[in-house]
Amino acid sequence: MTDEKKTLNIEGKEVEFANEKNLLEVIRAAGFNVPTLCYRPDLTSFGACRMCVVEVEYPNGRRMINSSCTMPPEAGIKVYLNTEKVRRIRKTVLELLLANHDRKCLTCSRSGDCELQKYSEEYGITEIKYAERDEILPVDNSSPSIVRDPNKCILCGACVRACSEFQSGVLGFANRGSKTQVQPMAGKPLADVECVNCGQCVAVCPTGALTINNDVERVWEHITNPQKKVVVHMAPSVRVAIGEMFGLEPGVNSIGKLNAALKKIGFDMVFDTNFGADLTIMEEATEFLGRVKSGENLPLFTSCCPAWIKYLETTHPELLHHLSSCKSPMSMQSPVLVKLLPEKLGVERDNLTVVAIMPCTAKKFEAKRDELSQDGRQDTDFVLTTKELGRMIRSAGIDFNALDPEPADSPFAEYTGAGTIFGASGGVAEAAVRTAYEFATGEELKDVDIKAMRGTSERCKDIELDLKGTKLTVRVVSTLKEAEKSLQEIIAGTNKFQMLEVMACPGGCINGGGQPRSCDDSLIKVKRAEGLYKEDRELPQRKSHLNPSIKKLYDEFLETPNSHKAHELLHTYYKDRRKDSYISVGE
Repeated sequence: MTDEKKTLNIEGKEVEFANEKNLLEVIRAAGFNVPTLCYRPDLTSFGACRMCVVEVEYPNGRRMINSSCTMPPEAGIKVYLNTEKVRRIRKTVLELLLANHDRKCLTCSRSGDCELQKYSEEYGITEIKYAERDEILPVDNSSPSIVRDPNKCILCGACVRACSEFQSGVLGFANRGSKTQVQPMAGKPLADVECVNCGQCVAVCPTGALTINNDVERVWEHITNPQKKVVVHMAPSVRVAIGEMFGLEPGVNSIGKLNAALKKIGFDMVFDTNFGADLTIMEEATEFLGRVKSGENLPLFTSCCPAWIKYLETTHPELLHHLSSCKSPMSMQSPVLVKLLPEKLGVERDNLTVVAIMPCTAKKFEAKRDELSQDGRQDTDFVLTTKELGRMIRSAGIDFNALDPEPADSPFAEYTGAGTIFGASGGVAEAAVRTAYEFATGEELKDVDIKAMRGTSERCKDIELDLKGTKLTVRVVSTLKEAEKSLQEIIAGTNKFQMLEVMACPGGCINGGGQPRSCDDSLIKVKRAEGLYKEDRELPQRKSHLNPSIKKLYDEFLETPNSHKAHELLHTYYKDRRKDSYISVGE
C-alpha cells in the first residue's frame, strides 16, 4: 500500500490523505465530523444508517450524495458536510428510525448516553410525522450480563459485526423487510446460545437495544441494610476509565478518587483486585513452571477472562486441560475476603456482602458459576461494571472531580505494578514472566518491561523468552476470533508456543464491554493502557512475589503457592458445556 499523499477539499479546506479506508476517516482526521449510527473504526464499514451522508462535487462538476463511511477518498473532489439536502436527508433518517423505535427514553438505561437521542436533539426533532409501530416484541433478560430489547434496535448491524469479527458470531439478521430483526441464532434467548457474555455488542450499540444487566439497585439494598457489612474491590482497568464518565481524559488514573467515592457511597471496606492479580501470578507462575518441567498440558492457557473460558467450554472442551486451574483475580480475591473478613469484622458470612467492580460484563456470568462458591453461597455476591458504578456515583450526588484521593483499606489493597498491567492485553503474560523468571532462575530480572508483549492494535504476538537456557515462546492474543486460529494450530500440532494469553475483548480489559463506550475512538484504549503502564512504572514494587501483603498471606494462611490449601481456595475446574459434565484441571 502506498503512502503517497493526495488532496481533496472539505468545506473549502484542502486536506491531504493517503491510506484512509474511507472518506469519513479523512473528514475526522481533518478536524471535521459527521454523525453516524452504524460506523465503528474497528469494524468493517456497513453503510446501514445513512446518517453519515455528505454531498460530493466531482472535478467534472457532477454533485452526488454519498455515505462517507463506505466511499473511498478520491483526489480532487469537494466535500460538503451540511448542505440543505444533506441535513434534510439526515433528519428524515432520524424521523424514520424514531417511528419504528420504542420512545420510552426516560426509563431507558441508555438515556443520556444514546446516540439516537443525541442526534434527535441536535437536528431538532420535536415531532414524528410517521405512525408509531404497533407490535411490541419481548425483552430478553435471560443473560446475567446483557439485556436485549429488540424494540429499540435500529438495525445498524454494529452488534452483528462486533460479534462475528471479534468473537463467536451468535448474533445475526433474521427475516426480511419490515419483519427484519437482529437476534441470536434460531431466535433463542441469549442464555441458550453460545454467547460468551463479553458485552462487545453492548459497547457498539448506539441505542438501548443492548444494555448491561444492571445490579445497582440490588447493591444499594445491601448498602442501606444496617445488618450488612458490604465490601468492594475493583479491577485495574476501572481506574483508568471511570474518570471519562466525569469529563476526565481517558487513561487518567483515578484510583484515589475512586476509593473516596466508594467510601462516600457507603461501602464498609474498599479493597483492590490488583491484590488478587498478584495472588493469581503467584499461583499461575508456579503452575506454569511445573508444566514446563513435566512437559504436560502445554501450552498453558491463561484463565483470567471468563468469556474465553466459556468459549473453550462450549466449542473446544477437549482442550480444557490446557487451561490454568487458577481462578481469575476477582475470583481469588473474593474467597480470601469471605474466609478472613467475617472474623475480622465480627459478622456472620450471611451478613457479609462482597461486591466487585469490573470492566467486563462477562464477570457477572463468572460470579454465578457454581464452582465459585463456598457452602452454597457465591464468593462474589454482585458484579458492577465501570458504567454502573459511574451512574451509582452520580445518583449518590457525589462530585467525583472534587473528591480528595483516599487510600484503600489494608491488607487486601496492597499491590504491585504486575497486578496493575493485568488490564491490558499482554499484561497477564508479562506479569507471569516477571515472577516465573525469578522463581526458575533464582536471579533478579532487572529489566521488567517486556514491551514486545504490549500493544492494543496487534491481535496476535509471539514473544521468545530465555529462562537461563530454557527457551520458551509466549503467545498473546485478543479477541476469540484470533484465539481460534491458535487453537487450530494446537489441534494440528503445529504450535510452537508454551503459554497462550487470551483476552476476548480487543486490547484487553481496558476495552471491556462494561467500560465507558469508546467505539468512536480507537485511540481511547491505547490511552487507557498507557495509564496502567504509567502506574506500573511508578509503583515501588513491580513483581507480584515482592508484594509484602501477599508474602504475609502465604506465611500465615496459604502456606506456599500451589499448596493443598491454595488449591482448595484459589483453583477451580471447568465445565464441558456440550456434554454437561465436569472436567477437573490441575488436581
